[in-house]
Amino acid sequence: MSTSTPIAHDSGTFDIGGELTVHRLGYGAMQLTGEGVWGPPKDHDESIAVLRKAVELGVDLFDTADSYGPFVSEELIREALHPYADDVVIATKAGLTRPGPADWRPVGREGYLRQQLEGSLRRLGVDAIDLWQLHRIDPDTPADEQFSTLKALQDEGKVRQLGLSEVTVDQLDAALDAGVKVATVQNKFNLVERDSEDVLDRCEELGIGFIPWFPIATGQLAKDGGPLDEIAKEHGSSPAQLALAWLLHRSPVMLPIPGTSKVAHVEQNIAAAGIALSKDEVERLEQAGRDAADAD
Repeated sequence: MSTSTPIAHDSGTFDIGGELTVHRLGYGAMQLTGEGVWGPPKDHDESIAVLRKAVELGVDLFDTADSYGPFVSEELIREALHPYADDVVIATKAGLTRPGPADWRPVGREGYLRQQLEGSLRRLGVDAIDLWQLHRIDPDTPADEQFSTLKALQDEGKVRQLGLSEVTVDQLDAALDAGVKVATVQNKFNLVERDSEDVLDRCEELGIGFIPWFPIATGQLAKDGGPLDEIAKEHGSSPAQLALAWLLHRSPVMLPIPGTSKVAHVEQNIAAAGIALSKDEVERLEQAGRDAADAD
């Protein structure tokens, strides 16, 4: 682990859209909100401290969404980090509406997406969003309308790079065929849940960043005496750190964004950037993940 630079630097870098250079281990801001990703955090000052600690540790990719709160996560990021350092990249999303706690509904109409983008610009205090992602493809709105809206907003200079979230390979290819310059894809992916392996492979083939959400979901693997717990003890790390280290090892386009509402946990998560896994450890982790997935 490097001692002369913040430890997030040890995760290496990736150029989002060939333009925005970030360290591969970032921070996801969903957990800064209240229960059910609804309302303000239980500890406002701790949330602000978490964001500032992440910057201190070299994190320069912060991922949020207008639906987190809703709006709360974006507002906290502005309060904690604005004016943003030149190297900080703020990624946000639109395309989900929130009627209540733990309730998420896709809306991809052009008018709604434009409205949400304008709100994000205002809340984040920027003239253009660094990375703006379609949170879900709305099945009730023609995909071409959603893709053309993304393109138009980028052409208008309101967003620098575009991303998609929770898409299949076919949906990714359809967006590319429609002329959307997809810079990132954000799908659920972790040691156990790897249904998006084909999407990750396609992203790697095209040089598209892959942002795995829910990256530390290790379930029974991390229980006392479980395979992840055993390997972590051998390695002198925590199961969560090992899960993040595996993601970083899995692909050069992987951009994990572990989230937390505690300063101590953000320090632990970012420390995963300094963990080097042996070939044997990688094989054991991957087999344990497959076994756990088969058991569910």
